[in-house]
Amino acid sequence: MAIPSDGYPRTAARSPRVQVVETTDSTNADVVAAVTHDPAGWPHLSLLVTDDQRAGRGRLDRSWTAPAGTALAVSLVVDASTIPLALRGWVPLAAGAAMTRAIRTQLTGHGGTAELKWPNDVLVDGGKICGILAEAVPGTFDTVVVGAGINTRMSRADLPVTTATSFAAIGAECDDDRLLSDYVEHFDELLSHLSSGGAERVHRDIEKLCTTIGREVTVSLPDGTSVRGRASRLDADGRLVVESGTIETIVSAGDVVHVR
Repeated sequence: MAIPSDGYPRTAARSPRVQVVETTDSTNADVVAAVTHDPAGWPHLSLLVTDDQRAGRGRLDRSWTAPAGTALAVSLVVDASTIPLALRGWVPLAAGAAMTRAIRTQLTGHGGTAELKWPNDVLVDGGKICGILAEAVPGTFDTVVVGAGINTRMSRADLPVTTATSFAAIGAECDDDRLLSDYVEHFDELLSHLSSGGAERVHRDIEKLCTTIGREVTVSLPDGTSVRGRASRLDADGRLVVESGTIETIVSAGDVVHVR
């Protein structure tokens, strides 16, 4: 059931459509279906938000749930038609960078440090506070739906794994409207750079935020193999470059573990 969006005035000032629902199975699935049915009704930067998502999906089709009211789920429409095809791989990374900046602002004065883990997870002091999943709308190469799940009011006891964290778990308050407004603003800025030929700036900005760069990592690849080495940089397509001695491995997809 849709409810009024007047609880998100900052976000509504930056987005052409803010739809809030009390509960849903998956905001990404809802928005993909909505855009397919009524593309004009869901223009660029439209979003759907809830604090009760029952069947969220992550990368590699993993599922996740959270107690109602403890996490924010938001899916945002991206019109990628003005972004060159060769640069569209940066869209999910740009989403992660934008959310990292938005979470950093929320943590001002709380001592926690938000960082980007390749490709688009957001960590606070090493614990995952946000995951992001981008998927193309079927039948079009030009529309992408970017979903994000942010652990807001989840207690330590409710955290799904020991490597997760939340605003509540570190003693911080989250202003949901400010968070989403900042996220949309930063994401829109990065998307605009990609559209106007500013890919090098986006590349540079994301590398600066990415705590994976310079770390020893183990990457589990989709084919079941793994690679271990030093994550040295991102290439021109946003892929992770892992150095193992004299061998460089280019990683386009995989689960990254930071070796402590």
